[in-house]
Formats: sequence, C-alpha cells, structure tokens
Amino acid sequence: MQKKKVFVSGCFDMLHSGHVRFLEEAATLGEVYVALGSDQTVRDLKGRAPVNTQYERKYLLESLKHVKSCVISSGSGLMDFVAELEATAPDIFFVNEDGNTPAKAELCRQLRIEYVISKRIPQSNLPIRSTTSLRKECRIPYRLDLAGGWLDQPYVSAQGGGPVLTISLEPIMEFNERSGMASSSRRRAIELWQTDLPVGDNEKLARTLFAFENPPGTTIFAGSQDSIGLVYPGLNRLEYTGKYWPEKIISVGDHKILDWIERHLFLVPLGQRTADFDVLKDKNLTPKLVNSLAHAADACWKAILEQNLPEFGSQMRASFEAQASLFPRMITEPVTQMIEQYRDQALGWKLSGAGGGGYLVLVSGRPISGAIQLKIRRAGI
Repeated sequence: MQKKKVFVSGCFDMLHSGHVRFLEEAATLGEVYVALGSDQTVRDLKGRAPVNTQYERKYLLESLKHVKSCVISSGSGLMDFVAELEATAPDIFFVNEDGNTPAKAELCRQLRIEYVISKRIPQSNLPIRSTTSLRKECRIPYRLDLAGGWLDQPYVSAQGGGPVLTISLEPIMEFNERSGMASSSRRRAIELWQTDLPVGDNEKLARTLFAFENPPGTTIFAGSQDSIGLVYPGLNRLEYTGKYWPEKIISVGDHKILDWIERHLFLVPLGQRTADFDVLKDKNLTPKLVNSLAHAADACWKAILEQNLPEFGSQMRASFEAQASLFPRMITEPVTQMIEQYRDQALGWKLSGAGGGGYLVLVSGRPISGAIQLKIRRAGI
C-alpha cells in the first residue's frame, strides 16, 4: 500500500528535539515532505537573522530518517509554502498549534488536503524544547494588552481618560513581528539589556525603555503600555489621562488570578500586518467612543479580579468593539471571517495590537483546539 504524503512547513532554526519529535509524529502518518522557510522569511517573521542558513537547515533536515524530502519555500511570510504545497499535492498538511492558522486550514479545504493539528508532546523523559528556549535573549518577555488599548496615546485619552490592561508574557515561543505583541519594544529591550530584564525599580526600567524607543525627534510615538507591559510582571492596570505616561500603575501578582487568566485565554495566529498597513487612516475619535472604550476596560478589570468568566469575555469584546469604532481599519475581511469561525467557541475576543493581522485573542471556558495558551510572567521568577 502506498504511503500517504505528509506536508509540513517551518523554519526549523537551531534544530532541536522538539523539531525532531514533531517530524517523528508527522512520519507516523506517512512520508514527510518539508517546505523550509528561507533566511529572508526568518528575518521577516522573527525580526532577526537565522542562526543557521537555509542551506544548513536543509542539509540537517534531509539527514533525518523521518524526512522524505526538503525544499526551500519560494514564497514569503506565514504562507511562504503555497507553491510547494500545490506542487507536492500531499494527502495531509501537519501543523503544530503555534503554526495553526485559519488561512492554512482554508487552503487545505480548497485543495482537499486533510489538515491535522498536533500539540507539542516531548518524547519520553525529554524536556519540551523550542527555538525560543534555546536563545538566551528570548528571556526578555512579550506583552499583550487585554483591554483599553489606544488609551496610551494622548490624542485618544485626552478625549476621555481610562485604563489599559496588560499582561507580561514568558517567551515560550517567538511571536511574529508586526503582530501586536510589543515585538519592536522587545527588540529595543534586547539592545539595552541583552539577555534579561535587569533587577531594579520597574518604573525606572520602563521609563528607560520608553525613552530609548522614542528618542528626541520621534514623530509617531510607541505607546508606553508596550514598555510598561514588558517590564512589569503579572497583570497591570495603567491609568491614562491625556499624557504619554500613565498617572498610576496598579499591579496584580496573585497567582490564583494569573492562573485563572492563563486557563481561559487562547491565541490563534492571523499573520503579520503588512508593512504599509495604516490603522490611523479614517479614524473616528469622539469623546463618546473613547469613554465607551475606557468603561469597557474598567469593567474588564473588575471581571478579572472577580474571576467572572462570562463578564471577562463580554467586556474584552466590548473593549475591542469600541477600539474598532474608533479605528475602523482594525477589522479587515479576514479578521471578520476568523471571528465568525470561533464565535461559538468563545465568550469574547479581540485582536492583539492595532489590527490588520497579529493574533485573535479568545476568552473561553474550555480548551480551543489548535489555539496557543500563554504563560504569564510572575514577579521574582
């Protein structure tokens, strides 16, 4: 009986046991054909050069017994493999949960290819590995805003102050560039501090990072929620009143609350914003809409502290809808389609960052198949 063709894609930089286990699992379904991300794709997606060149990575993959064939993808971005997928005509497209996207699933549906999602399960007695865990500089965290985003911009909060809610995230994976996870601020943090956040006063560190990212002469400021959200561990409420820096920062490090958020928060990749994406075009700033955003963020904060899951989902969604009313270009047709796909599985949703791509953030009372779960950074850990 002829074996099935199993197609996988990825960058496979710094080949490790997690990669091998993924390919080994794929090989249980048939013969494995790899579409390898080029050096330029690594730069575009990760904001850094690969550790190993595309030819080194191809050589290493072809030497594995689980790999039938490996080619370097001719495209770019998250869907760099489309030409290779069509040329291979596989029976199965096999992805990890952090590589799962609706665009891939839809492409497989159109091409009548079975789409299989695997969780990262280590081989017996081996640790869970990722490229991120092997790169020292990636101990610098990421940031996700939960509600109130845009209020850190003075031209918004001047029309109605309110809170932005952020969580600091352990770098359990490398989030894509231009995807609303404060990756540009994180790169500046790496330039400043190399491998780790230094020990010291959180506000001083966050102010240092904010100033470094917005030097004299800056015309479009990165919001301070990015630097604060990276530096301050746990859950944080940042009170903005028409200034670049918040009037007050309230931090929550209660493990029960942070564990609760982790259990109920899920991410699904959408893809990067395009370099020419302009969310500020056609903005609709009114005091009424800004106050709606601030009110939803405040209600979301209360729901989290009370661990009220339906209200958490409802108010996160209300915050997102207020953002989209202020900045209509946040929501594109692919975003709308993705929300519809998960509407029945989630209690609420939002986009990471400024929209146009990034990650769909979902609140749910039960696990969402193929979605990514996060790890919130705790103080002193």
